Amino acid sequence: MEIKLFCPATIANLSCGFDVLGLCLDNAGDEMIVRKVEQKGVRITKIVGADLPLETEKNVSGVAAIAMLEAYERDFEPINFGFEIEIYKHIKAGSGIGSSAASSAGAVFGINELLGKPYSRKDLVQFAMQGEKLASGNAHADNVAPALLGGFTLVRSYAPLDIIRIDSPEELFATVVHPQIELKTSDARSVLKQTVSLKSAIMQWGNVGGLIAGLYTKDYDLIGRSLHDEIVEPLRSVLIPGFDLIKQTALENGALGSGISGSGPSIYALSRGKNTADQIAKAMSDVYENMNLPYEIHVSKINPDGVRVL
Repeated sequence: MEIKLFCPATIANLSCGFDVLGLCLDNAGDEMIVRKVEQKGVRITKIVGADLPLETEKNVSGVAAIAMLEAYERDFEPINFGFEIEIYKHIKAGSGIGSSAASSAGAVFGINELLGKPYSRKDLVQFAMQGEKLASGNAHADNVAPALLGGFTLVRSYAPLDIIRIDSPEELFATVVHPQIELKTSDARSVLKQTVSLKSAIMQWGNVGGLIAGLYTKDYDLIGRSLHDEIVEPLRSVLIPGFDLIKQTALENGALGSGISGSGPSIYALSRGKNTADQIAKAMSDVYENMNLPYEIHVSKINPDGVRVL
């Protein structure tokens, strides 16, 4: 009748894969309780840690849950009961590590569990995307896919939706620093151009292919060479205080690559081994300490499971 969940943070885009690549973090995330109740419908009954709307149709978890239940009644049978959701936020909204995705993914995963798992985790992505559409105006899957599936995910196609999950090399770690400013996804999208040059596109899809090949072959040097963004980062990095210095510092301290996490303002670095990831975290922290800018920092292995029952 009731289930408690860990809803992980995620890093989207991974420099070269705007709107198609993402990974799942292991120790940063929200908690959620989903409860089966007699009254029909979906209600958000409690939100702790963030000032977010309780109204179901204005909350990403509510919108995702409704999308799933409407599909369930079409695909299976009418439902004569409902669900309550409690959200305990630890991922700040506008942080660039998948706050809305964690809520959307958690809601559909929890309800699916209480319904007896009629849908696969991959099936659930399409419903969680509706929460992302509410948050950013765009139904993208680069955060909700890794949040639900774990590991790395590649959205090969949006129409029809085709997602490939990729295991992470065991020694790969992520360091993510979040300067304490909020950068709305919709604002970060507004600076992007709608067309790109063929030269830039060729470099970008070469890097996407290189990153995928590097993950499959566990070639850490290839992973590092491929973590380059020719298209989005030059436009968005100006919105993030200290970006160039943070990235340079991460690379100087052994990062395979570094870039904007999602739409920012968080900045990620991937590295081989926890010791290097910790060293990068210390160096990133020093940069923001010297700038007198408050920040949060996470060091995490790649979460192979995605959302999980606590």
